Amino acid sequence: MELRQLKYFVKVAETLNFSEAAKALYVTQSTLSQQIKQLEDSLGTQLLSRSSHSVMLTEAGMELLPHARQTLLDADLCEQRIRDLDEGLCGVLNIGVTYSFSPILTESLFTFMKEYPKVKLNILYKPMAELMDLLVDHQLDFVLAFKPNTPIPGVESHYLFQNYLAAIVADSHPLASEQKVSLDMLSRYDLALPSPGLQARSSLDNMAGSIINKFKIKIELNEVNILLKLLREGKLVSVLAEATVLNESGIKAIPIDGEGSEMDGCVHTLRDTYRKRSMQEFIKILSASLSVRARQNAWL
Repeated sequence: MELRQLKYFVKVAETLNFSEAAKALYVTQSTLSQQIKQLEDSLGTQLLSRSSHSVMLTEAGMELLPHARQTLLDADLCEQRIRDLDEGLCGVLNIGVTYSFSPILTESLFTFMKEYPKVKLNILYKPMAELMDLLVDHQLDFVLAFKPNTPIPGVESHYLFQNYLAAIVADSHPLASEQKVSLDMLSRYDLALPSPGLQARSSLDNMAGSIINKFKIKIELNEVNILLKLLREGKLVSVLAEATVLNESGIKAIPIDGEGSEMDGCVHTLRDTYRKRSMQEFIKILSASLSVRARQNAWL
């Protein structure tokens, strides 16, 4: 049994299609079939049931699949540990980021790329729920997002900075002169809100409860840049984490007054798993950045 054979088997098991698996693995279909056959011969059992129209896992194949995935993951971690011994910190760092964290991340990205040019960064922007699924599936090294309302099994949330929900308006909007905004005040204006399921929206829904039904929601969308453009050009009000509009011109963030408006920015990692040196160095840089340090004691 070879790691290559296990890798090929897992890909076929995931796609249930030899042609698609071969394309994804950059090998010929005949090579893939040959390697799978050799794996079956070495184990003395059939792993895949093949016909002219379909591919299915046998009972033995279903039993092998989770163990094969874990073996490949362990092999990758072993290789990564050895790579991390290199003084140049080479390798790949996979970071998941919610849309709200984009402005906070920018400063640290430039610093890290300058100090560790051999590390390739893969940055993925998605809603928190999707990022957490990818983290649990070992496709991300860590996630930058606000603290979830309920703990996620297997995930540790490490405090990074304090933030809060804010009413986001154009500088010319009537609310721009307020020191704080209540939920009742929000209900008087037309709102452009992040889509349901996004973190700021979930926090607002939890905070507002039944009052959310009184809001005049004119538009919901999951693209922050378009949302901010709408705010600048009209009289709409949005609700986002204050950190989302860091360094944005023509926009003002006014804290929302009420219990549950706090949002803790966190680094989310898998519990009891190996942490790359590149990840540790990136988080050090992020923690020391001006945008994070300015919010670490925001309550004072």
